[in-house]
Amino acid sequence: MGLSAMDLLTEAEWPVAREHGLICSMGSGFGGTIADGLNVKANHDKIVAGLERGVPLAAASKVPNLITFFGNRRGMPDDEAHANCVIGLNRIKKVAEDHGVTICVELLNSKVDHKDYQGDHSAFGIAVCKEVASPRVKLLYDIYHMQIMEGDVIRTIRDNHQYFGHYHTGGVPGRHELDETQEIQWRSVATAIADLNFDGYFAHEFVPTRDPLTSLAEAVKLCTV
Repeated sequence: MGLSAMDLLTEAEWPVAREHGLICSMGSGFGGTIADGLNVKANHDKIVAGLERGVPLAAASKVPNLITFFGNRRGMPDDEAHANCVIGLNRIKKVAEDHGVTICVELLNSKVDHKDYQGDHSAFGIAVCKEVASPRVKLLYDIYHMQIMEGDVIRTIRDNHQYFGHYHTGGVPGRHELDETQEIQWRSVATAIADLNFDGYFAHEFVPTRDPLTSLAEAVKLCTV
C-alpha cells in the first residue's frame, strides 16, 4: 500500500515493525494515560520520568514521536489545567529537543469516547503549545475527535498547523471507514494538510466494519493527494 510506518506501538513492538521494513511513527507507553495526564501536578514526576526514559530510546530507534495526554478534568478549571500542563511539558521539552523527538499531546473528544477529558478542544491544546514554545512539543490532532467536538477542521488546520505534529483519521460517526457512510470529506482534508507542506505522519486509526486490509487500502488511496 506504500505505508512506511505504524502508529502507537510500545517499545517491545518497535523491533517487530523494523523487521517488516516499517518504523513506529508514534511511540506509546511512556507518557501517562488518557485519564491521568499532565493537567494534574501529582502526575508529573511519573510522566516526566517515563518520557525521559523513552525519548532517548525513541531517538535510537528512529521513532519520531511519543504520545502523552492532558488527562481528565475531575472538576478542574481549564486555566488551572493549562498552567499545570505547561509546567509539566516545560520539564520535558529540553530532553525532547536535544534528541530530536517530538512529544505529541493528543486532543480527544469528551462527547462520545472519552468523557471528562480536558483536552477536548483544539484551542486548549494550542494555547498550551504556544506557551511551552518548543518545536518538540506539539499536538496530535485527531480529526475524528475534533470533528465531533468542534468541526471546522480544515480552517483549524490551516490556521494552527505549526502546532500540529501528527494526524489521525477515523470516520464520523462511529470511527469506521473513511467512506460515503460518514461526514468528513477526507480528500479535501488530506489536500489541505499536504498544501501546508506537512512532513510528518497522517495515520489511519479507524475500526473497520469490512475486511480490514481492503478498508485500509481504500483509505490510503483516498488520502494520497
